[in-house]
Amino acid sequence: MSPLFRRKAPAPQDRLVTLVRKPGCHLCDDAQLVVEKVCGDLGVTWEQKDITQDPQLHDQYWEQIPVVLVDGEQHTFWRVNEERLRKALTD
Repeated sequence: MSPLFRRKAPAPQDRLVTLVRKPGCHLCDDAQLVVEKVCGDLGVTWEQKDITQDPQLHDQYWEQIPVVLVDGEQHTFWRVNEERLRKALTD
């Protein structure tokens, strides 16, 4: 595809990563470490949301937590791969 027609990806610092998790979840704790590292390295804003406090998130993701969203779109669930998340935020 011609570079003229390619959409320019947002800069990493213009992205938002959301970690959907619940208390007491060891996979969620592991995911948070990866999200904190990658977002910290790239200057990306991140947030966490607790599915026990949000019925809509609970209904949507309760079987998949932890879930990582990038700009509101599901990126991954259960295990977060550092390289894959970094690539999603920089490509």
